[in-house]
Amino acid sequence: MASNPPGPCCFKGFYHTGEPKGHHKDMYGMETYVSGNGKTDKVLVIITDVFGNKLNNTLLVADQLADAGYQVYIPDILFGDCLEKLDNTVNFQEWMTKHNKVATKSVVDKFMENLRKEFSPKFVGVIGYCFGAKYAVQQVHKTDGHADVCAIAHPSFVEIEEVEAIGKNKPILISAAESDVTFSAELRHLTEASLSKLGMRYQIDLFSGVEHGFAVRGDTSNPVVKYAKEKVLSDQVYWFNTFSRDI
Repeated sequence: MASNPPGPCCFKGFYHTGEPKGHHKDMYGMETYVSGNGKTDKVLVIITDVFGNKLNNTLLVADQLADAGYQVYIPDILFGDCLEKLDNTVNFQEWMTKHNKVATKSVVDKFMENLRKEFSPKFVGVIGYCFGAKYAVQQVHKTDGHADVCAIAHPSFVEIEEVEAIGKNKPILISAAESDVTFSAELRHLTEASLSKLGMRYQIDLFSGVEHGFAVRGDTSNPVVKYAKEKVLSDQVYWFNTFSRDI
């Protein structure tokens, strides 16, 4: 494992306020949040955590990425079963059984493949938060991925073999929390060693004073968490801008 399976920390967090600017529509049989003016060949796809594409926090992130010049999509990878309460009251083992690796990979692959076919964008970046990080990493696979560049934050369930299968021309940005049993220091170092050994273009940022989930579900009334959350977003924009600047 490059990161452990989702646990209780993946099923809680804080709500963020703001009014989303995008809209939901059906795409390839999946309800998808869309943000952007549709006038760019630069596309970002967000692969969500267990709270899916209805969580206001994630929609606001998508809108900020759209403001940076990207067409942003958040497909429903949870079969209409996104969680609504951020209080860890769900039976996460039962939930994870329903949302197994095979079924989830299938819907992500379907969306990414159809997106490429329909729009033929010149650049596709993929972002994965927590539960979604595994499937984001799969999309920069050296032969089977549909994305050009990847960014993940506080990942869960990523297998070391998936890290080792990333294409050498597909850079990856990893944003990590200091306190995180799911992406522990040991697993973070294992991931770093694997990427370094393979000669990958990568960046790993470690944020002090924050816990798993901070990039989308952190308590922004805490200035340390607020800084880390905002820095992750600015890093992602700079990362994608860097590798899409010639488009």
